[in-house]
Amino acid sequence: MYPLGLLPVFSTLIPDSLAVAAALAIPALVLALSLYALLPRSLPLPLPPFSARPPCSHPPRSPASSPPASEDEDEDEEHDDSAAPVHLPGSSLAHILPFFHRRFDFINSGFQLAGQAVYQFSLLRTPVIVLSGEAARRDFFQAKDLDLNAGFKFLSGAIPMVPGVTSNLETRRIALIHKRLVASQTSERLASLIPQILEDSRRVISTWGYSGAIDPFQHLSELLFQTTVRCLAFQELADDPRAVARLKHLYDTLDAATTPATVLLPWWVPVPSAVRRLLATKRIYDVVGSTLDARVRGGPEAARDDTPQMLIDAGDERLVIVGFIMGLLVAGARSTGTTASWLVTFLSGHPEWREKAAEEVRRLIAAHATHLPPSCTGSSPEPTPVPLSAWEAHTPVLDAIIRETLRVAEPHEKEKKAKARTLFLGGKAVPPGAFVMYPFSDVHLSAEIYRDPWRWDPGRPELDLKAPYAYVGMGAGATVCLGKRLATLELKLVTALFALGFGELRAVDRRGAPLRELPRPNWNDVLTCRPPKGACFVRFERTAEPGLCDS
Repeated sequence: MYPLGLLPVFSTLIPDSLAVAAALAIPALVLALSLYALLPRSLPLPLPPFSARPPCSHPPRSPASSPPASEDEDEDEEHDDSAAPVHLPGSSLAHILPFFHRRFDFINSGFQLAGQAVYQFSLLRTPVIVLSGEAARRDFFQAKDLDLNAGFKFLSGAIPMVPGVTSNLETRRIALIHKRLVASQTSERLASLIPQILEDSRRVISTWGYSGAIDPFQHLSELLFQTTVRCLAFQELADDPRAVARLKHLYDTLDAATTPATVLLPWWVPVPSAVRRLLATKRIYDVVGSTLDARVRGGPEAARDDTPQMLIDAGDERLVIVGFIMGLLVAGARSTGTTASWLVTFLSGHPEWREKAAEEVRRLIAAHATHLPPSCTGSSPEPTPVPLSAWEAHTPVLDAIIRETLRVAEPHEKEKKAKARTLFLGGKAVPPGAFVMYPFSDVHLSAEIYRDPWRWDPGRPELDLKAPYAYVGMGAGATVCLGKRLATLELKLVTALFALGFGELRAVDRRGAPLRELPRPNWNDVLTCRPPKGACFVRFERTAEPGLCDS
């Protein structure tokens, strides 16, 4: 049926007999060319097991005589093969499939095969350069001639793509969305969100009962998605649990439908995963767009005190508002939810750190106890009356817990695209149009920087390292996450609720038996970092009703 869908278009241009032939032949030709691009054109070279190279060890560094990192263009150096990163063999589908299914292993095996700190490979006909080491890391995070949006769009493929709404945006629209995101995180706005985040968290947690077991990678992800909808989307949606659950399901569908085909092939090639992504994206667009239209039709009487209203009042065009919400909800569906899931999992296996967090929050509340109503001064005090300034500046334990969780369980890599001229990163030439990737594992799981890097320890002295870019959680340099302030506040409030409101948090298996050791974050799962399904549950018993003391 798909080829015949083009028939009306061709019928308006050419005779019917030719129109039918064109409607059948042109999509077939496109699919044939796409298959040609995907089929192996050379046999893949045997690779060592992907786990052979320890993820925490660094590859050999570039020689000291390598050209210094520079963005200055030099015509002779552009054609100097010695300045080009070593190229991994093969560009067929057989070679690059592990990049999508086992990316952490693929990247590490690339360093082992290349024997250098910088190498390149091809995603079909697109060059991708992978960096490691202090020099390349510094150059990457300081470079101004790299396009973050283009890199993320091509190499991730896990964002709802609507031309003119979330992709193919004009520079001015991207700048405006960034400006609005910053404006949505003013101190006044964040302070007003604290009781709302806590009340949403209380409502979601209450559905779990007073005791039992949860899958932290499902339940915490749902909780953080709810709070993110509250902070960045319409109040009408945040107040409707069914609407939030539907949106979460649609974003999960986008994740599941992100395959090599959806990344490598044009969006209009009708592979099944692309169709699922298209339908999920259309439904997200409909939910957000219809809610916006109803708000605008309602006029001043329908206005709410939320982030979309700020954009409406500023006179932003519809595409900017819809794109702002659709794109930023990804953070709640993935990054922040993943961090919260692992944070609670780690606390369930380290009760001493849960008690340290609880004690810190109790001290905060004690410092502001004069503002507490009498009903909130019992043995399990509530964190709501604590002002924003205290949450942000006086919680070193919570900061350390979040920071260490991001280090161990954030399987990200920053992807950018080189713009108009050749630049040098880590002493290697990056030509215009090439995609550049820096995996966070290079620094966060480095045994040269962090002792026993897979061990979760918020008290480790290495977290105070002053070395440049020794820690890049939530970005660094010119590419810091613009939503960092809001995400950190959400994580601190949720951590406080779990520290104070639960008498028991214990990691158990599916039978309820305590785990002897916590599962290791799966860095091959680049979206959620989840361990094998059913590998870990958290048994809990609540001792207080979180979020009752609204200020």
